Amino acid sequence: MKIKHILTAVILTITSICGCTQLSFAEENTVTYNFTKENIKGTLKVRNNPDYTYTRGYGFVNKSSNMPERKTDKNRIVQEKEGYSFTQTNPLAYNITDEKGDVLDYTKATDYNYGGMIFRVKLPAGGYHIEVETENKENALVSVSGMQTYRLETTKYWDAAKLVENKNPAIWENNTWKFNYANGSDHIDIEIEPAKYGVPVVLKTISITPIANNPKDDIPTIYTLGDSTLKSYQFVEAPMSGWGQTIDRLFDKSKVNVINYSMGGRSLKQMYQEGRLNDVLLTGHEGDYILIQSAHNDEKNGTDKGKVSDSTARFGIGATEQMYKDYLTKYYIPAIKARGMIPVFVTAMTRVNTDKGENYVYSNTFTKENMHFIDCMKEVAQLYDIPLIDLNTLGTEYLNSLGVKGTEAIVMSLEAGETPGKTNTGSFANGHPQNKIDGTHMKEALTKQYSRIIVTELYDLSQNKYPQLKTAADSLEKDVIEAIKTENWDKVYPEVAKDCLTGDNAYYRNQIEKMLEIGVMEKDEKGNFNPKNKITTKEYISAISKIYNIDEKTFTYKNETLTRENMAVINLVAYKAKYSEKPSYMTDYNGTNISPQDPTYDPNLIGEDAQYYPLVGFGALTDTAEITPSLYENVKQAYNLGLIRSEDNIVRGKMINGKTLSPKQEVTREKAAKSLYFMYVLSMDPNAENDIN
Repeated sequence: MKIKHILTAVILTITSICGCTQLSFAEENTVTYNFTKENIKGTLKVRNNPDYTYTRGYGFVNKSSNMPERKTDKNRIVQEKEGYSFTQTNPLAYNITDEKGDVLDYTKATDYNYGGMIFRVKLPAGGYHIEVETENKENALVSVSGMQTYRLETTKYWDAAKLVENKNPAIWENNTWKFNYANGSDHIDIEIEPAKYGVPVVLKTISITPIANNPKDDIPTIYTLGDSTLKSYQFVEAPMSGWGQTIDRLFDKSKVNVINYSMGGRSLKQMYQEGRLNDVLLTGHEGDYILIQSAHNDEKNGTDKGKVSDSTARFGIGATEQMYKDYLTKYYIPAIKARGMIPVFVTAMTRVNTDKGENYVYSNTFTKENMHFIDCMKEVAQLYDIPLIDLNTLGTEYLNSLGVKGTEAIVMSLEAGETPGKTNTGSFANGHPQNKIDGTHMKEALTKQYSRIIVTELYDLSQNKYPQLKTAADSLEKDVIEAIKTENWDKVYPEVAKDCLTGDNAYYRNQIEKMLEIGVMEKDEKGNFNPKNKITTKEYISAISKIYNIDEKTFTYKNETLTRENMAVINLVAYKAKYSEKPSYMTDYNGTNISPQDPTYDPNLIGEDAQYYPLVGFGALTDTAEITPSLYENVKQAYNLGLIRSEDNIVRGKMINGKTLSPKQEVTREKAAKSLYFMYVLSMDPNAENDIN
């Protein structure tokens, strides 16, 4: 066995050599607990009276300090020559099954408990390198203080586009488990469970080494940590967006880094358990900032033991109010401060109740009994003097300034033809695959405004109550600081058209802003887009030529008001000039659905069966005879490729296609923006992050 010596300042680096993760570090001040019968020099032998006492500061306990706590029986631990052993002999007591009755193993079950050993060590908050030597890694599941073994060992990236690497995974080197942990408590629980029933897990040694804080960097970093409302999305998920994806545009990148660690479905509990918070704490430097938002998924609180939503399950997402506050006060705040970083709380934006009357007034929707998580965050912030940005209140005020139509346009409300994107439940191309307007998630037009609200509050807090925020505030772009002071954001967001914010004119706001942002469409001298005005063929060709980077001479046209049949042909010409094969968006979602041209095709497919291609076959359209004969075949081809869709009787929140093509109908500027946005997303790498910067 390799014996470590005691360590003082240590900085661990993880490098990848030939695909193998290796650890390298300077060795000086390590405490090694020895559970074998061997006398090993430099180790602390744990044989007689191994129970934990606070005075001694180490030993075995019967229950962890997890939330919820996990119980085991330390009296079943057996002292053997090779080390301490534990065998789980009663599988029926711990089985978790899926809906089919199949037993789930630890990689899928949310509430398994294989017993095992919990060894507690009294340690102050801070960073530690932990090594747990077992007799055979195949028989061992190892974790620290309620973290999730499977996620610690398998997570390679924190974001969908795989740009944010997990720099602190748990790794096995021979039979030794190694992990860097940022502790926020006054102790660490090291959990060693058997991986199989009837097969003992044997603990040989545990070594713990302090990890010094990373000193201040020349350029500080702002980390954003939260759920899908912060997440950085890929183009395949367009138009969904999170404010963690758009806020970086407001900062001067020569003065500060902004890194988004957020992911959908996460709660405070899960961000801790999977190591997401841990990686931020160990990667970050003293003086760095962590903006934390969580509430949407903390509300998930099913009653079925072992289900992912159940707050009482070992790895359930949901929380009680007390659990929510405990995670902030026992895991987040002390660990962040111990690592020399600066926490900032952001209250979660309200969900948008859709299908409301025009006079409806939005308000805080986090009002479920025993789940007032907005109030919980405010309470903890006040008690611990943590800077808090009340996006819930300020964001709700913004929504009410837009009114119902302006608001519903920029949450995830989709109709056929808005985007070729997908979710894990199907294609967006024909509307939302779950037949709903999603008022929790947002389009970029809204997340940019939430980012505006957040940096405004951040700046104001830095000027008054919290001088520790000054470095972050001073790193904002000059135009942003000027906008905060003058309350005029025209220079920061020149793509925002004044006449597309409220009422019917706001319907395609998200598409309009993206086309203005990438410079393919323009506002008039008054800052208006004039969405209901007609667009010319020349204007449309100029725009799509810029998007696809093709010569305008590729198109043959007369400069006249654009009709839908001409738009279909233009889209087809651009498509053929761009692609030699179909983009991946244009496949059936699950790879098995039949073509709309098939006589057995079901036009009512939703959910996982929802696909990209129009739900109504070309032959079922009622007005194709109105197409100009010379354009007929190209229009048909464009329709079958999904490059143009019916606009007749389609509505947001429904997977429905119209049955008329209206080929001679003149195209408005807003409808042109809708089509151009569709073609724009279609041209992008589906797996790339949906970010212009």
